[in-house]
Amino acid sequence: MTSTASSPDTRQGQNPQDQRPSWQQRLRRFGYVAPPGSDVRERLVPPFVRPNPRLWRVLGVPATLAERIARWSAWGGPLLVTLMAGVMRFWNLGTPRAVIFDETYYAKDSWALVHRGFEVNWDKNANDLILSSHGHVAIPADAAYVVHPPVGKYVIGLGELMFGFNPFGWRFMTALLGTLSVLLLCRIGRRLFRSTFLGCLAGGLMAVDGLHFVMSRTSLLDGVLMFFVLAAFGCLLVDRDRARARLAAALPVDPDGRARPDAHVAETTWLGWRPWRWAAGVMLGLAIGTKWNGLYVMLFFFVMALVWDVSARKVAGARRRWPALFWGEGFVTYLAMTQVAAAVYLVSWTGWILSPTNGSGGYFRNWAATDGKGGHWTFLPDWLRSLWHYEHEVYEFHVNLHSPHTYMSNPWSWIVDGRPVSFFYESPSPGQDGCPVNAGQKCAREVLAIGTPLLWWVACFALLYVLWRWFFRRDWRAGAVACGVAACWLPWFMYQDRTIFYFYAVIFVPFLCLAVTMMLAAIVGPPGSSDTRRVAGATGAGVLVLLIAWNFIYFWPLYTGTAIPVDDWRSRMWLDTWV
Repeated sequence: MTSTASSPDTRQGQNPQDQRPSWQQRLRRFGYVAPPGSDVRERLVPPFVRPNPRLWRVLGVPATLAERIARWSAWGGPLLVTLMAGVMRFWNLGTPRAVIFDETYYAKDSWALVHRGFEVNWDKNANDLILSSHGHVAIPADAAYVVHPPVGKYVIGLGELMFGFNPFGWRFMTALLGTLSVLLLCRIGRRLFRSTFLGCLAGGLMAVDGLHFVMSRTSLLDGVLMFFVLAAFGCLLVDRDRARARLAAALPVDPDGRARPDAHVAETTWLGWRPWRWAAGVMLGLAIGTKWNGLYVMLFFFVMALVWDVSARKVAGARRRWPALFWGEGFVTYLAMTQVAAAVYLVSWTGWILSPTNGSGGYFRNWAATDGKGGHWTFLPDWLRSLWHYEHEVYEFHVNLHSPHTYMSNPWSWIVDGRPVSFFYESPSPGQDGCPVNAGQKCAREVLAIGTPLLWWVACFALLYVLWRWFFRRDWRAGAVACGVAACWLPWFMYQDRTIFYFYAVIFVPFLCLAVTMMLAAIVGPPGSSDTRRVAGATGAGVLVLLIAWNFIYFWPLYTGTAIPVDDWRSRMWLDTWV
């Protein structure tokens, strides 16, 4: 949200003693700078940054080739970063060849879901049998009580259908979505910052984040949730640009060829049905259908989309912005981002809904016909009443989950890597399971869900910078990043007495990477800075990025379950709470 330099000054004509400084003047002491007057079209849809021609001349690149490189880099750069991320995530994906941490739930639930349409109760020795028989096991018949919606498990099950009921199969789709999320973030960062380089930097930072890396190689739901949330954010970003471009095109042009604000056009222009906003609704429905905390994301993103619409009409010259919003785009946004999401969520339960109602179907599928007889809601279909009862029971489970766990943590500690989660640990002897023969002692093999420490610690300062830039500079990009972090992180503070884990934080890793990228761009310096300033800034930012990459490489054994001597493992336990 930005202010306009041409906003009317309502203080004219007042007595000097009644004149008070505007909010812009109050904020100026904190660094606020009003946007310079320019073509309104450039304020609505800023152009993308183009490489400095001097760079091409120094490198000896002809102008024609430089233009071609700049054009192709919009996709070429993100694809190269994605290729790097994909190679790392798919390398030796089936190792450890074990059912690690909560894979014991989701790998088996996914296999049952894609074959039966609902989850089932497995024997307590099922994990060993699955691994020893290479997945050739019979699926039990008894329905199981599960506490998460089915979308994420359908996604995991798709990989199992393609590659079998084995570690590679149940990790394939999370690795694929983890890789694609890097591509999404590169393109999102490019559109957000209007810079291909900064977009690739954001994607590159996420590619070397340890938590994102581990969750991409583990069959858990949170990585799937992260992908759908990021995709929804990207859809809203594309919609924002297209809607503002349509609004800019409708504005009148003065004799100098510059578009000027117009209240009538800004208040009455219909921006269409906004297909990308509907696509965001689909992504949010899939997110909620993976884990319920997607509901909070939907609420935050809904408000953010409305604020973007108000801001666009304000820049275009609207005076009565809220009535036009709520009678126009507000209603469309409500349909696209809430009703579509609800419909997608309901459709995701189709397998459960179509399961038998004679007691051999999904858990609670026959509740309405047995325990749920009578009452005031019997006019509703039995499947809907049974599903509502199931959802109510799941809600009660979640809010009353207080069982202590070794790796439970408080959301306050997430941002500093306070209490990571050990997904897998073994102590092989020398010469076994990758432990060097000359190790002289037992080795440690661990898969530790922990973010790259230096990246997360830098992100602490980046979040403060983003908040400052949003509040005092009125930078909408900072506001969007802050909204993403808040939507995915703040709701957990309402459940601090609940059993929750650090790896839930993977959902806001993309927004942390965008925050760090924004801070690094500020370190490099704004356009127009002196060469000395830019060189010093680029050097400092480059060193910081290299240190983050080194930090990821240093912790690589803990991310991949690589056997290392115990002393080397201890040297990586930087905090007592990591053990």
